[in-house]
Formats: sequence, C-alpha cells, structure tokens
Amino acid sequence: MRDSRHGRLVLVLLLAISFALITVDIRGGRNSPIANVRDWASAVFGPAERGVSAAVDPVGRAVNAVKDAGSHEGEKKRLQDENAKLRQQVDNIEFDRNRAAELDKLLKVSTAGQYKTKPARVVAIGPAQGFSWTVTIDAGAGDGIKPDMTVINGDGLVGRVTQVGPMTATVLLATDPGFAVGTRLAGSMEIGITSGRGDKPMNLKLLNGQAHVKKGDRLVTFGSQGGKPFVAGVPVGEVAEVRNTPGELTRSVEVKSYVHFSRLDTVGVVIEPPRTDPRDAVLPPIAQEVAAPPSAAPPPPPPPASTEPPKGASAAKPPAGGTRSTNANAADTAAGDGRRKPPPGGTAPPTGRD
Repeated sequence: MRDSRHGRLVLVLLLAISFALITVDIRGGRNSPIANVRDWASAVFGPAERGVSAAVDPVGRAVNAVKDAGSHEGEKKRLQDENAKLRQQVDNIEFDRNRAAELDKLLKVSTAGQYKTKPARVVAIGPAQGFSWTVTIDAGAGDGIKPDMTVINGDGLVGRVTQVGPMTATVLLATDPGFAVGTRLAGSMEIGITSGRGDKPMNLKLLNGQAHVKKGDRLVTFGSQGGKPFVAGVPVGEVAEVRNTPGELTRSVEVKSYVHFSRLDTVGVVIEPPRTDPRDAVLPPIAQEVAAPPSAAPPPPPPPASTEPPKGASAAKPPAGGTRSTNANAADTAAGDGRRKPPPGGTAPPTGRD
C-alpha cells in the first residue's frame, strides 16, 4: 500500500511539474526560459523519433488498409448497385417513350376509322398456343373481349381474336398461313382475298383476274357482316410485286404488310365497329416525291439569212458572153427538152414559167 501511495504521489508531482513547464513555455513564447532545453531535447530525440516513425508507419498503414478493405468493398458494391439502378431507369424511360408513341399512333388510327378499341399488351407469343402464328394479350372477357374481334395497332391490321379467357385472349396473326381477309384496293375498288404466308409476304388473289394492279397499290379490309371478324377500312399493306403465273388465270400479287409483326407490343381490340365504312380514310398519306426543277430551255435558233436584195439595190445582171448562173441551168434541166435554149451571146427569153 505504501509503494502504491508513493508511486501515485510521484506521478501527481510529475504531472504538476509538466503542466507548469508547459504553461511557462507557452506564455514565454520565443523568450521562454526553457526554450534552450526544448531545442536540446528536440536535437537529441528527433532522429530517434523519425527512425521509429519510418519503421512503424508502414506497418500502421498496412493494418489500416486491412481494416478499411471491408468498407471499400462495401462502397464499391453500393456504387455498382446505384449504377445498375440508374441504367434500369434510363431503359424504363426509353421503353415508356416507345409505348407512348405506339399508343398515340393507335389513337390516331382509331379516331380516323371511328373504331372503339380496347388497348392491350402482347404478353406471350407462339409455342403456348401450338404451331400457329399467334400471340397472347393481357385483355380478356372481363375487358369486353370476344372471339372474332379485329385486332389492330398504329400501323394497320394485326389479326383477329380466336380464344378468350377471363383475363387474356389469343390473337391469330395476319401472317398465319391459315389467315384470310377480304381486302379492297384503294382507288380502284377492286376486291380480293389476302392470305398470310408465314415469314413471307402476304398473297392477294383478286376476284377479277384482269383487274389492273401495280406495285405500290394499297389495300384495306373490305369488312364483314356486323364487323366480325373484320371491320372495314383497316390498312393491310401495299403491293410489293405482281407476277404472271404460268397455267393460272389470275396473277400472283405479293403484299407487304404495314405491321411489323416481329416487334409487336401495344395493340387495340376493336370492340365496336364504325357506323359507316371509313373507306380509305385510315390509310397513311402517300409520300410526295419532290419534282426535279425543269431544265433550262435551249436558246432559239438564229433567223435564216434573207436571200432578197436590200431595198434600193439593183439585181446583178448576168455577165456578157452568154454565161448563166447555176440556178438558171438547174431550171433548164427541170424544164426538159421542150424549153428553148438561149442563143449564144444573149440571155434566155422569158417562157412564162419563171
């Protein structure tokens, strides 16, 4: 107990002396009475302190790096997650922008054709429905969807509804080989049957085999009784090629569909047909070709030189000695042998033909 008390007393005494020296040193500044002692201690212990620091600092930094490694990995993971979220947001913005554009096109088509439509999204394609060219949409009987309703999008005819469930429906695409729709050529009013051919262009067979059809002619749906399965006036496509098939009375007409079936997303089911046939009002406008500027007209040809002598000038007389001009000799040749030749040394008398 005595040793402990003695040690504590010495410690307290040393601390008091240290505080006193520090206070005197601070108040004295550069003129401190212990400045020389401080400088001497710095000169003696400074090199040793630097040597110890040089030996210990790398170890300390290594220990700190090991301690901070876990926190750095966590920060890196956090930044990677934030970057992934930002990219997902950018993708969602682009997706929403495309969907808004498709809905806007669908609204324009529905307004032009006076169709009452139910928008829907394509949620599945193909294999779940067998080997047909079909898609599944996220609208069903609860949304008023029924079989044999026309399905369109902002470009034109997509297909028709074949099966309806409570919340989904199956749509047979216009490219399916079993798909056929009555169509009409815009302008000429010629009607025919357009059928799908899978990944190939659609085929058109006109009822009039001699009807005039050319590349670029546009087709719309002819329409069905009561608007089922097809309403009238929906754009189908345009003629891509016309070929004469040997052994057949009708020509083979290939039709390029307006709809891009490989990137279907937003569609509209026509739940109420228009009151009147919209005819060709739903077709997209024809692109006007810019006419080439007319070429500069060539300059007019110069007027022919006049053969008449100028006024006031006398006609040239033939030279003496019976020499005649070339024109006179040509006239004699045309007159024949019946014309009297001039006597030598004179001019030919008039014959009434000159």
